[in-house]
Amino acid sequence: MSAQKYKSPLHQMTQTTPTCLWNDSASVQELTYAIEHGAVGATCNPVIVLNVLDKEMDLWRERIHQLIEEMPTATEDEIGWRLVEEISIKGAELLKPIFDREKGRNGRLSIQTDPRFYRNTEAIVEQAVHFSGLAPNMIVKIPVTKAGIPAFEEATYRGVSINATVCFSTPQCLAVAEAVERGLKRREAEGKDIATMGPVCTIMVGRIDDWLKVVMNKENIITDPGYLEWAGVAIFKRTYKIFKERGYRLRLLSAAFRNHMHWSEFIGGEVVISPPYKWQLRYNASDVEVKDRIEDPVDPKIVGELAKKFTEFRRAYEPEGMKIEEFDGFGPTVRTLRQFSAGCQQLSSLIRDFMMPNPDL
Repeated sequence: MSAQKYKSPLHQMTQTTPTCLWNDSASVQELTYAIEHGAVGATCNPVIVLNVLDKEMDLWRERIHQLIEEMPTATEDEIGWRLVEEISIKGAELLKPIFDREKGRNGRLSIQTDPRFYRNTEAIVEQAVHFSGLAPNMIVKIPVTKAGIPAFEEATYRGVSINATVCFSTPQCLAVAEAVERGLKRREAEGKDIATMGPVCTIMVGRIDDWLKVVMNKENIITDPGYLEWAGVAIFKRTYKIFKERGYRLRLLSAAFRNHMHWSEFIGGEVVISPPYKWQLRYNASDVEVKDRIEDPVDPKIVGELAKKFTEFRRAYEPEGMKIEEFDGFGPTVRTLRQFSAGCQQLSSLIRDFMMPNPDL
């Protein structure tokens, strides 16, 4: 296929490199666009559902009323999560042909466990198993917290393909990889299938960049502001190299996009990039050359400066930078869990307005 025949830079990437594209949304319109440009996966959570409803309420308004009638004793929280499930199932249906074609490695819809369970391994596993059963091509997001690490092993052992989320650092990724390996080995020892499983580990590259900018302002650190755009890239590339060296059986996924390098610097790797629709439009309208860059090291001067001036970068970059017990208190973890938990509350509030319209308006 000649270069001019590719629909877009992202399409060219998916057709000429092992790097996969997933869509960071379950919106029908946005997922359809992404699939047309080579996407082989998507994601859903309460925050994404809020965005879907903002854009496609006409597709879901009647169903929300039906759910309220069908679940007469349910809370708005329970109905909100049922809606998350149904929007996820709809996205999974769009991806099912890809799932069948790629035998489970791709074509999955990533659904997030309740972020408020982040301290409860048993609750995470129970919900992960439930979500995994909603469709044959579900992959389940579990947060990389102290309680999340044993949940990765147990859910994997039970046949759940996992997507590690709320993850920003090399130590977190390595803990996930080891837990998934333990789960896979337990399945193998019992003769259970692992060939059709497709686990991934997300690094929210833009969120670690965001955090270092917060730290810079809080601690009055002076550095080249452009260097902070490379922190997540450096962490991702270091983790990728370690994964390849150790032969871990899960892929890295890049999420939380803030600049084109969160895509372009990972091209050529056996990884997933998962940009939201607006970033896909920007990338597809860009003149960024599609070429392998995953093996290109980040400038050692940049890495050295970040490591020298930012303790938080060292914690995220060094393989032994954090212990599992420290994950829950890591700044980006706290910020992200708070945002995800707030999204659950906002979705419940939206459902409440359907159940009990404000009489004062």
